[in-house]
Amino acid sequence: MDLNPRRVALLVAANTALAPFAIDAYLPAMGIIAESIGASIHRTELSISVFLFGFALGQLCFGPLSDRVGRKPVLLGGLVVFMLASLAITLADSLPTLLAWRFIQALGGGACVVNSAAIVRDCFSGREAAKVMSTMAMIMMLAPLVAPAVGSLLLHVAGWWLIFVFLAVYAGFLLWLLGTRLPETRDMSLPAASPRQVIRNYASVLKHREGMGYICAVAASFAGLFAFVTASPFLYLDYFGLSPSTYPLVFGVNVVVIALSNRVNIYLLRKRTPQQNLRLGLLIQLIAALGLVAATALDIATLAIVVPLVMLFTGMIGLITPNAISSLLDHFGHISATATALLGGIQFTCGAFAGVMVGLFEVEHLWPMVLTMLGAALLGNIGVRKLTKAPAADESFFK
Repeated sequence: MDLNPRRVALLVAANTALAPFAIDAYLPAMGIIAESIGASIHRTELSISVFLFGFALGQLCFGPLSDRVGRKPVLLGGLVVFMLASLAITLADSLPTLLAWRFIQALGGGACVVNSAAIVRDCFSGREAAKVMSTMAMIMMLAPLVAPAVGSLLLHVAGWWLIFVFLAVYAGFLLWLLGTRLPETRDMSLPAASPRQVIRNYASVLKHREGMGYICAVAASFAGLFAFVTASPFLYLDYFGLSPSTYPLVFGVNVVVIALSNRVNIYLLRKRTPQQNLRLGLLIQLIAALGLVAATALDIATLAIVVPLVMLFTGMIGLITPNAISSLLDHFGHISATATALLGGIQFTCGAFAGVMVGLFEVEHLWPMVLTMLGAALLGNIGVRKLTKAPAADESFFK
């Protein structure tokens, strides 16, 4: 099969979109699900964190397996688990049942998505890999843009259970698409790692100073993003009093900005290194977080102020994530799925922890969200500047 950059980006984006659909499609229905299972909206929001924990574990377990047996067997097996768990969620009648099936659903999702960056790295490297990942991320951003609107529509048509039927159908579509259109991209002549070697591979990534700097950047920005995502049903539906039909519009503008920043990233990569773009994105994200904290402290955090600042913060994901991942995998091309699995495990664990910080204590205010976002932005900036090499002095912004 022809593996040109556009084809790889489209196929991998369709696969990677599974996670944002699983997270964002049911957000407009969060309040109704809470009523259905007899729990508060804050407790029900913890299903996001449970999903992220399961997603992290799925990547850690199945990333090394992908390096051993190939991308497709792990990918297709994960889709089957995700599909069956999605159908089981439609029968959930209590919070523990919902959380248990969301965890299993996430394990399957992690097995799928951990292969995405590894497949890109199998085929490309350096600036080319960064460009393919930016294109992939830009296409993938359609998922969180469309997902809340799809969820709101399905909620109106039949109820919240139809959202998870839709997720099962999408997983079935991916089974067909990737099973018939994607070849095995891993070079199977390479030696397979033993379990002991897998542990050593994980340790080699953890001990790599610069690699951990890039992981820190992705994990911190992701934690800040999911502080917002977890808080968004309360923030928009309760705190600002928006309707479930309006929620997808206010939520979706963040995705538009992320898509635009991906395009900006591709343009800037013509004259700038991925490392320069990464630092620029982290700096702007910190400024946006400081603005949110200031607005909250001064009691001027209106919808008109919060929405643009959140847009600026989340938008920088388009500058941070593709450049950090491509920079990380340049050091670990020989164990790309294992490195990606560790990245994903840390990334989604940090996102889950941020969600717990926002939702667990049921504080009816903006403070949990904005302080978590500020803490994440500080950690990302400090991690990159302390652990990675500074771009060369002659690589100016306009060069």
